[in-house]
Amino acid sequence: MQYKQIPPPAFLQDYVRYFWVLENDGDDGLPRNLRAIADGSPGLIFQQTDCGTLCYEDRNRLPGMFLYGQTTKPRNMYATGKLCTIGIYFYPNALKSVFGLNANELTDDCLDLHSLNASQVISLSDQLLNTLSIQERIRALSSYLVTQVQAHNIPVDEPMRYAVSQIVQSKGHVSVKELREQLFLTERSFERRFKQWVGIPPKLFARICQFQASLAQLRHNRFDKLSDIAFELDYADHSHYIRAFKEFAGFSPNQYQKWSSEVVENLAEVRR
Repeated sequence: MQYKQIPPPAFLQDYVRYFWVLENDGDDGLPRNLRAIADGSPGLIFQQTDCGTLCYEDRNRLPGMFLYGQTTKPRNMYATGKLCTIGIYFYPNALKSVFGLNANELTDDCLDLHSLNASQVISLSDQLLNTLSIQERIRALSSYLVTQVQAHNIPVDEPMRYAVSQIVQSKGHVSVKELREQLFLTERSFERRFKQWVGIPPKLFARICQFQASLAQLRHNRFDKLSDIAFELDYADHSHYIRAFKEFAGFSPNQYQKWSSEVVENLAEVRR
């Protein structure tokens, strides 16, 4: 499988972290076992389904273009045939501004993009299918996102953007109580707005950010032993860290290193 990341155009940098492209020639004819890992961000995927497709673990094919929300638990998937897939990795609080959706409507779920605005998406699909150039496809997707932002005209909730940035930058260690007090919000109001913009409660988002920080250390081998990661990232102890890793990745850190390799950031191919 060939994977690459592409930075967004400047006019989308408030909403999109990056575009990614995944291609697989599928010459061996065998399905590939994949596992999506909780990563704290929603996304959009376009796949050229006449060649190959991504499927859920029950073998149901995913739509040609779909939007997905926050993932709070691991999900098994399969890749079949020749893949030509483009993804968009949004910032955690982007769905409401771009698509006018409360983010919690898509948590642990996905939505066929045609159900939002069929005529626009049909036109977009035609553009994407009638060109083989990755750059032209990304330009078409970027133009579509801009029209969505302009159509919904929902300003970013600055307190929620600030909250997200503080949680991410602290690797999940910031006090949620202190954060909402800084923003002069009640506990109920803060949690309600956070779920509307991010899709999950702030404490769960913080735990996913903490897990992601540990995953980054595993990816880059920045540790001598696993207990070092647990200590550095303020897990209660080594066993607590392993339980959290299993909750969001579906296997232990040792199993993750032994049985998987990432084909897309937070989408691992499982080899067992």
